[in-house]
Amino acid sequence: MKKKNFISSFLKAIKSFSKGLPIMLGVILCMGLFQVYISKQLLKNVFVGRVIQDTFLGSIIGSITAGNPINSYIIGKQLLDNGVSLFAVTAFIICWVSVGIVQLPYEVSIMGKSFALSRNLVSFFLSFFVSIATVFVLQVL
Repeated sequence: MKKKNFISSFLKAIKSFSKGLPIMLGVILCMGLFQVYISKQLLKNVFVGRVIQDTFLGSIIGSITAGNPINSYIIGKQLLDNGVSLFAVTAFIICWVSVGIVQLPYEVSIMGKSFALSRNLVSFFLSFFVSIATVFVLQVL
């Protein structure tokens, strides 16, 4: 009985992974284009190393873009490799997952305008503080 559950679960995991694989490959290809067209110098000019400014910019960019968490990890690693601060990348990942400007019209139609706007604003501001706290905790550990 347990062997049958394991095989069934394994097949479901393979099926789920195969559904997400084209999206991950698309993100990886976009990261290749990102490396070609966006130089490290441009990123260093935008993300200057100031905690508040970098976190705010990471939050803004993460709020505008949207996607699933796995893709945000790939993008975050690429940003870190290009010299973007951990504050900005953490804020980007948190906002990527929790704030959705792109999905806002759909969320308003389902949840209502007041709830959708409140949820996104609260998520944005909390992500700002959570990202700063996360990086400080990582530096202490």
